[in-house]
Amino acid sequence: MKINTAEFIISNSVVAKCPADFLPEYAFIGRSNVGKSSLINMLTNHKNLAKTSGRPGKTQLINHFKINNNWFLVDLPGYGYAKVSKKTKSVFQQFITDYFETREQLVCAFVLIDIRHEAQNIDIEFMSYMGESEIPFCIIFTKADKISKTKIDSHIAAYKKQMFANNWEEMPHYFVTSATEQTGKDDVLNYIDEVNQEVFKNNSQF
Repeated sequence: MKINTAEFIISNSVVAKCPADFLPEYAFIGRSNVGKSSLINMLTNHKNLAKTSGRPGKTQLINHFKINNNWFLVDLPGYGYAKVSKKTKSVFQQFITDYFETREQLVCAFVLIDIRHEAQNIDIEFMSYMGESEIPFCIIFTKADKISKTKIDSHIAAYKKQMFANNWEEMPHYFVTSATEQTGKDDVLNYIDEVNQEVFKNNSQF
């Protein structure tokens, strides 16, 4: 897929105010400072579509970008400030859970993980929440240019091991990316293109 147009539509914290257009949505979310804005800018060929910042947690709203006039890229706040409830399940800003659990247009979420670090509990907890809520998602490992191929493989293996230990039957589909080196760009966009084709083919709502 080639992205020809990427247009900012709206920012808000109320799911009911999200765009009424019934187009497929792909949400991007991860811990603070995971490189989400840089990845979005890389995917869309825009230097400043998503605002990058050295200050973690800058994204605090649901941001909708219309891509090629036929799907939405949704930039969500990070979950690094998540708290743990009595049920030991992560609780996130309410509008984030509202978005995931009520937004009918959501086709797939991309959970971003910094590949430089070994498996983090907060990421495992968030993906467990996604699995329990039956929300389709893939993993995007970011900042692959910062460590060696050997460490990348080792850290991915550690995530697989920890997820299997948490009763996952298989590792979710994943991508390895670098915004700096444009690594993984085509893989992610081609995946979205393939899913979109299936969505438009099989669902009359879109």
